[in-house]
Amino acid sequence: MFGATIDVAYCFMIEYELVGNDLGEVRFAISPLNELVLSLRTMRDPGRFPLQLPWLRATEARAGLPLDLLRALTNELLWTPDFLTPRPYTPLGRIDDELAALTDTPNSVVRADLAEIHPTSLPPALRGRPDRVLTRLLAALREYWEACFEPYWQRMRTVLEADVVYRGRVTARSGLAVMFADLDQHARLENSVVCVRLRSDLSYRTSTAGRGLTLAPSLFSRRATAPISPDEPPHIMYPARGLGTLWETETTTPALALVGLIGRVRARLMGLLETPTSSTELAVRLDVTPTAVNQHLRALRAAGLLISARHGRSVLYRRSDLGDRLIRGA
Repeated sequence: MFGATIDVAYCFMIEYELVGNDLGEVRFAISPLNELVLSLRTMRDPGRFPLQLPWLRATEARAGLPLDLLRALTNELLWTPDFLTPRPYTPLGRIDDELAALTDTPNSVVRADLAEIHPTSLPPALRGRPDRVLTRLLAALREYWEACFEPYWQRMRTVLEADVVYRGRVTARSGLAVMFADLDQHARLENSVVCVRLRSDLSYRTSTAGRGLTLAPSLFSRRATAPISPDEPPHIMYPARGLGTLWETETTTPALALVGLIGRVRARLMGLLETPTSSTELAVRLDVTPTAVNQHLRALRAAGLLISARHGRSVLYRRSDLGDRLIRGA
């Protein structure tokens, strides 16, 4: 159960002790299932997620979705069941695989995790035999994905992938301690111990030996969070960078000097590529075809103004040092 984001009087600490080679086992992963489940918080309290309002407006009809069941998967503290937000085990998860993996969740786990979210009484939508409840949950999540996530997932994933590329660059240049300090104000690395400050009534320390530590950027987390159970695999979710640009369409006007040198479309591309971005996301933000964007990206890269890095199935582009100097000069 990932911790809530409300203000309370006391803060508690979860600590992951990195031992020996575990310093090399800190890895990043993107989970569509985690994003899907954490997004249910927006139904209960949309005011806490102002940057997602364009997406909420676009999907507010949600015709035919079992909303009572979906809303029951969070509580007033915005907690979600641990079994629905498992640690991802591949860098780029697939929703089909992640939903399929949940079918083997033991009845005892389903019962306990739902009771943790609703300790007084389960909402009517969650009552019944745990195996049947699980079947209904998975069907509801599938419907929710197809209606509200699938049309937008490419764009969401681009922001998440760009965050992972950025964190890798920070780690390579400055080390893990700096990367964790930049991750979120509630997470830090001290003497091989990763500390995450939660708003929960439980603190613990556990070793990552033999298990590693997975870091997952999220579009629906307002602060770094971790499972409150020490039995869960070490896993930290944190707010992804660039969320503010997720639903924007680029409307700024590039410098005239730069337009005169490389053309308007390429000048606009250069302005957007301060952070790693895919050609698909660039096409959406510039309202042009991906084919046209790719032609311009190839030309800019050949001129040494851009560099690229592959992340999974995507290629992310960003300005090179030469490109940065060109922008500053313009």
